[in-house]
Amino acid sequence: MSKNLLNRINFPSDLRQLNENELPELAQELRKFIIDIVATKEGHLGASLGVMELTIALHYVFNTPEDLLVWDVGHQAYGHKILTGRKDTFHTNRQLGGISGFPKRSESEYDTFGVGHSSTSISAALGMAIASQLKNENKHHIAVIGDASIASGMAFEALNHAGVTNSNLLVVLNDNAIGIDPSVGALKEYLTRIKSKRSDIEQHNIIEALNFDYSGPIDGHNFNELITELNRLKEIKGPKFLHVITTKGKGLKQAEENQVTYHAPGKFDKVSGDLLPKSSIAQPPKYQDVFGETIVELAEKNDKIVGITPAMLTGSSLKFMLDKFPERTFDVGIAEQHAVTLAAGMATQGLIPFCNVYSTFLQRGYDQIIHDVALQNLPVIFCLDRAGLVGADGATHHGVFDIAYLRCIPNLIIFAPRNEIELRNILYTAQLGLKNPIAIRYPRGRGTSVNWRTTFEVIETSKGMCLKDGNKIAILSIGSIAKNVSEALKTIQNKDTVAHYDLRFIKPLDEELLQTIFKKFEKIVTVEDGTVKGGFGAAILEFASKHSYKKTIKILGVPDNFIHHGTVDELHKMCGIDSDSIKETIHSLI
Repeated sequence: MSKNLLNRINFPSDLRQLNENELPELAQELRKFIIDIVATKEGHLGASLGVMELTIALHYVFNTPEDLLVWDVGHQAYGHKILTGRKDTFHTNRQLGGISGFPKRSESEYDTFGVGHSSTSISAALGMAIASQLKNENKHHIAVIGDASIASGMAFEALNHAGVTNSNLLVVLNDNAIGIDPSVGALKEYLTRIKSKRSDIEQHNIIEALNFDYSGPIDGHNFNELITELNRLKEIKGPKFLHVITTKGKGLKQAEENQVTYHAPGKFDKVSGDLLPKSSIAQPPKYQDVFGETIVELAEKNDKIVGITPAMLTGSSLKFMLDKFPERTFDVGIAEQHAVTLAAGMATQGLIPFCNVYSTFLQRGYDQIIHDVALQNLPVIFCLDRAGLVGADGATHHGVFDIAYLRCIPNLIIFAPRNEIELRNILYTAQLGLKNPIAIRYPRGRGTSVNWRTTFEVIETSKGMCLKDGNKIAILSIGSIAKNVSEALKTIQNKDTVAHYDLRFIKPLDEELLQTIFKKFEKIVTVEDGTVKGGFGAAILEFASKHSYKKTIKILGVPDNFIHHGTVDELHKMCGIDSDSIKETIHSLI
């Protein structure tokens, strides 16, 4: 019978009052607590289930928050949140006004570093450890990082630095052989060999070569092993490394057997673990699936096409191409910088690389876009999934900066498809022989048309289009946010008053069309699902200034602050780019 231990625990100080033999029961209760809530509220499931014993052991052995614990990415931090004062609010996870799905410094003193992107934990924890040394503070500093994240270049940079310090740093490798998709690369194979206890690996340990005190691998679901080793490591000075083997999704049969699906499974039955059935009504496809299916269709006819993604095969639907053309599909792991320059190298040899990266993650390859691609004017095709506001993942994952950070780069074409047919056509156009690199940004979620498999059409570079004519106010939009504009215009009383143009290309702008618009209309509204600072609206202002137009120009988009989590509809409303807000803006101008 359950002892209801979790009811007695609100903070790690309560946890430390338990006997060690009670911890397995607590782990079981924590897993059930998470499963019960995530089953209906949704979220990241498998990662947190897999580190339940590790999470409890770390807070049991170390004096958090005095000792500083940093989680990498943060998908696995649900147990941590529940044990650190957020048990009663955990049901609000990822909801508007609720707690964040990731560790967040403003939320709790136990969240020592804000995360969401991978491979930052070792650098951050090392920075904290060095600060403690400089301040003569006696603290422990622990970075928990997964086997997919530690393969990233940033993690290696941090290990390389830490190994020549005497900082009190403990790196805990949570090795479950999977990130979102199965881990890839030579380091993954190396870790697999370590787990098999091959003697040559034991004699040539890469972690020890970096001057870390290496221990493990140990069973990450065995409290006795975990607590014994963590207590031993507390007494060792300098950089230390603990290799822990876990099972992602531990405690839920389906999550263990289907680790990719149950990374973030959506709604499921909390008792059986089965995913809840989807609606049988035909729905428009997800934009990522339009990309995935279209690139396969194109690759069947063009053997120069290759697909590249940094650890997002399933999330980007590049897995479709992997299944059909494995020799032309490259998952490079969590290595956005490498992905970009790899694509550049391929382009120099006449291949046609489709480099598929989430908008928020392409930020990590910014220098490579400028230095390795655009400066050399190499025709790499960047496919920016999850552009715009993405919803519950919040500020770390919103793809709202890409227009601003890409628009200033010479040679680069930037296109935003209004719908899935436009996405299909620009993918087709890009592989016909563009002379410049191009970034194609499209949102998370579904499009608007069930019948999207139309005959391919070439899209002429820089050409926008008129979606609705009018005589007083011109609405200029780019990308899928056009849907909100169209919905707003349906209920405008004087329908002839307002025109709607889809500019399609953020760069180069359709200056011929803009000349026509600025000569005809006195009031102009721009709408985008990106930051207003330096974005599409700013480009329109630059055009007006360049040509000395004195017009009323209203810019709608994401304001100059970080937008946190909620549904996409809620966040659109918050930013004033939902259909009702657009309608109000139009009425104010009329």
